[in-house]
Amino acid sequence: MAPGARAAEMVDTALVLAVDVSSSVDMGRYRLQMDGIARAFEDREVQQTITGGPHGALAVALVEWSNKPQLALRWTLITDAADAMAFAARVRALPRAGGQFTCLSQALQFIEAKVLPFLPVPAVRTVVDVSGDGHDNCNPEVPVDAARDMLVAGGVTINGLPILEGDEAETLAPWYRDHVIGGAFPFLVPAYGFDDFRRAMRRKFLLETSGVGTGARTAQAGAFP
Repeated sequence: MAPGARAAEMVDTALVLAVDVSSSVDMGRYRLQMDGIARAFEDREVQQTITGGPHGALAVALVEWSNKPQLALRWTLITDAADAMAFAARVRALPRAGGQFTCLSQALQFIEAKVLPFLPVPAVRTVVDVSGDGHDNCNPEVPVDAARDMLVAGGVTINGLPILEGDEAETLAPWYRDHVIGGAFPFLVPAYGFDDFRRAMRRKFLLETSGVGTGARTAQAGAFP
């Protein structure tokens, strides 16, 4: 676990942020995603929902994925506003790794094998948040649905933040709904382009950490600013 956070016996949510860094995500788009994540952790209302649960803590890790998934930020415990602000600063400082293809199945398998087993504390709920702007285009041996189902079988919920920009904008949200999200009460929060990522990330985070999204499959527009 990353240093700088007090110990906790259990967290309310263990959250893996899985961020698309394939070739369609240039440096400007990458920075928009990182800024959106950082601003969510800097948001006072988000911080209050993290600390307001029964255990008052969140464990978070960040995976960057393309055809080469990697753990960009290892498990970090968030127990107060200072922890959240420190995590936001680390997100902003990340260098872009990047890759060529959109290999989501590979990313989900990586999370199952290389990230979740190293969660340092028990969690009431484990969530993987997938954000990206395209369908899996790697012709994987393990289809995305199967990789999703393996995580779901282990008790994981997968939520989606499809970025609706470019050639696949019209089909991406339905594809995420049918092939990506799964588990207990999964939902989508679409971003209407990379410039909208910040709003969507904050909204999704509030839904997850406050429990408002329980039972929803697609978050309705206007629930949060």
